[in-house]
Amino acid sequence: MAGKQTRRKLVEPLEDAPEVAAAEKPCAEAASSAEPPPAPSPAADATPSMAQFLEIKAANPDCLLWYRMGDFYELFFEDAVAASATLGIVLTKRGKHLGQDIPMCGVPIHRADEYLHRLIKAGHRVAVAEQLEDPAEARKRGAKAVVKRDVVRVVTPGTLTEDTLLDAKARNYLTALFRAGGQAEAPLALASIDISTGEVEVGEVTGADLSGELARLAPSEVIASDMMLADAELRGCVTRVGASTTPVPGAYFDSLAGEAALKKQLKVAELGGFGSFTRPELAALGALIKYVELTQLGRMPAIRPPKRSGSNAILLIDAASRASLELVRSVAGDKQGSLLAAIDRTVTGAGARELAARLSSPLRDVGRINERLDAVGFLVDQENLRSDLRASLKSAPDIARAISRLGFGRGSPRDLAAVREGLSTAERGAALLAGEGAGMGLPLELGRIAGELASASGKLRADLAAAIVDDPPHLKRDGGFVREGYRSELDEARRLKEDGRGFMAGLEAKYVERTGVKSLKVRHNNILGFYIEVTQVNAKPLLEPPLADEFRHRQTMANAVRFSTAELIDIEGRIASATERALSLEQEIFAELASAIEREAGALGRVAAALADLDATASLAELARVEGYARPMVDDSQAFDIRGGRHPVVEQALKAARAGAFIENDCALGAAGGAGSDDEIADNRIWLVTGPNMAGKSTFLRQNALIAVLAQVGSYVPARAATIGALDRLFSRVGASDDLARGRSTFMVEMVETAAILNQASDRSLIILDEIGRGTATFDGLSIAWATVEFLHDVLKARALFATHYHELTALARRLGGVANVTMDVREWQDEIVFLHKVKTGAADRSYGIQVAKLAGLPAEVVGRAREVLALLEKTESRKNARNGGLDELPLFAVSRPGPAEPAGPSPIENAVDELKPDELTPRAALDAIYRLKALRQGGA
Repeated sequence: MAGKQTRRKLVEPLEDAPEVAAAEKPCAEAASSAEPPPAPSPAADATPSMAQFLEIKAANPDCLLWYRMGDFYELFFEDAVAASATLGIVLTKRGKHLGQDIPMCGVPIHRADEYLHRLIKAGHRVAVAEQLEDPAEARKRGAKAVVKRDVVRVVTPGTLTEDTLLDAKARNYLTALFRAGGQAEAPLALASIDISTGEVEVGEVTGADLSGELARLAPSEVIASDMMLADAELRGCVTRVGASTTPVPGAYFDSLAGEAALKKQLKVAELGGFGSFTRPELAALGALIKYVELTQLGRMPAIRPPKRSGSNAILLIDAASRASLELVRSVAGDKQGSLLAAIDRTVTGAGARELAARLSSPLRDVGRINERLDAVGFLVDQENLRSDLRASLKSAPDIARAISRLGFGRGSPRDLAAVREGLSTAERGAALLAGEGAGMGLPLELGRIAGELASASGKLRADLAAAIVDDPPHLKRDGGFVREGYRSELDEARRLKEDGRGFMAGLEAKYVERTGVKSLKVRHNNILGFYIEVTQVNAKPLLEPPLADEFRHRQTMANAVRFSTAELIDIEGRIASATERALSLEQEIFAELASAIEREAGALGRVAAALADLDATASLAELARVEGYARPMVDDSQAFDIRGGRHPVVEQALKAARAGAFIENDCALGAAGGAGSDDEIADNRIWLVTGPNMAGKSTFLRQNALIAVLAQVGSYVPARAATIGALDRLFSRVGASDDLARGRSTFMVEMVETAAILNQASDRSLIILDEIGRGTATFDGLSIAWATVEFLHDVLKARALFATHYHELTALARRLGGVANVTMDVREWQDEIVFLHKVKTGAADRSYGIQVAKLAGLPAEVVGRAREVLALLEKTESRKNARNGGLDELPLFAVSRPGPAEPAGPSPIENAVDELKPDELTPRAALDAIYRLKALRQGGA
């Protein structure tokens, strides 16, 4: 809190009066002096205000109650204790209840959003009880009358609308989760809404895909029945994405009620025009609508038609792969360092949200992907049009959120201005597309956007432009946001308010001319108010007809006589109430304009969505032009052919650090070519990637996955050329992590994630695997890695990049027709290694681990000793291989798929034993035979 402030002494009775801000303390200090609060229950000795508080609190037991008192929101009892600990503000006392002190703290109105945000982030729900009347009105009812108050909204993580509480570049989803009949094998229906924009999504997923879907949606809050939330695994999925969970009665999930509610919100008699919905989806949508209505006390935003999601609509990426690829958040949880940060060139908050949504939900439909690519390509080529559109969009405010706030009754004059400016931007955008773009023939996607922008209401924009000043104030209660000349009554009220004496001077001149009394004056005092005064000598004409009928005598003084007129009394009353009247007229105008916007909410929502689409598309075109990206060819084949691919995030980091150019690499899986079109690796679905650490294996793996994501988003990609058969699923298992909270070691997490991949992938999936099996004993890990590659090749037939330090796996390239070996190129020079970051055909024969350890700064003694141990181990392994015929000959690693093996001939030991004739051996000959057999056993002649 800015500056040290004090609070006046708080004593009974509890009065309705503004409070002074509490001085802030560290949370621990505030909590340390707190005593356990009394249980808040009604009591006969409660003051009227406390009785009112307890009544409202009883109706909202699961929320912190913000009780409006003048310029503060006050909290009492256990709410005060919890809030003071969370916010770090002073916990004080106010009166007594049931014989005990009442804990209390408060936050000032002007800083309410800041404190509310902190409480919501800490997981609290807040019920906001506002004063519903002026305290002056309450005092008219008697000394003990209490100001009328009631809850106007319940604030939860998923029901925020204020800009100060929201991230302008991210959606804020509230998600309802439902499974029909509670059957474990039944699909899960998820319905999500961002009430700050009215955006709605609905779809179904399997239980195995739930964590990935929740990671994609990234909801702030999830509602579900108590029975569903009792499932520890399901609840864990919700918790791991950082969403708060809110149990609601199972009766909320009623498909018939959901269908009726959705029809009501969309203002239609049938839902067929918006697609088909399953009964579980309708049940989830119904619960979602009911929950919003309850928390917002019957108000709902103007919702948009639900978008379809789920397994058949988008490229599925599980939660672990999303985290590994850092699509919208880095490993540290920040946007910086993510793919989204690298590609975001949007100029509006709505456009940024749309781009993030596209990146989180890449498409599977090849037709829709290419429609987006056509639009991006058009704007790449039309540089002037792209520049003009982006310049125009920069002035576009977030009209979707402005419309929602107005619909909830929480709007401000700036929200009216936002709609006005948004409509103006839409008109300019439509004109630019129709003008500069029409001659070249707009692609389908841009044509659709242009049509939506052109549908903006010109009349509404004109009304808002005529009514609202260029730079309106934040709060409508302050007035001053309506233009002069918009309404004559308002102009007059303002003139009376701002220039009352000037107006009276004009009236005085009028009366002088009317009466002929040049000494006549219009004066004012606190007793009589405004009056007309003339000297005793000049008073006679005003006391006699006809002027006496108009000028009524009020007071005679020693030297003057005072009069009044009906006109003067009327004007005096109007001046006295001018401020109130002006403010009232502005509130009426605000309500009229807000109602007009609400009537157009559906069309305005489409305009807002079109502006966001245009910004996201132009952003991707700007990215492609500036970064030198190429248009990918996306089709229904199983090709994956990247030429000159680059990692978008690493490449930009190198540019920023001026650390040199990124080394590009090819990748061809399931298509001829790649890696210099080497025949040895053409048409292979699986690449085994070997090479030392720090050589760039992980970067190479990830960049190909990111290129695939960008292509299916409908973006140009960081490559010279790319042909990609649309993927159904993308898996990325790169890097090691544990999950100790659930009792899982690093190796267990690795195995769980690998199992999920092998159980869910198909021949249309792309799989990125790095170092499978390294978390256990060497032979165990090697066996698992070997079997995994065979499964990918023989059963799944998927496209895969498999990085490993198990050089023994490279033997699979000779045994499996769809497997190729590639390695990261390095050069050795004077006992040092130089990383070239280039992929080439072949397999690494060593991992250079000791050289990397030396680069990392290990002591020279450790490095030297490691070299000695390595030489000894290599020598020992060489002898073992000589005796055993090599690893490839062991039954464990023999590939069973080739035809039946030739019967093996007898071994030398078996031949020697067959040649022995025990009955003919002397003791000396028997001893020699034993020595000979032992020599054969040890590899001798």
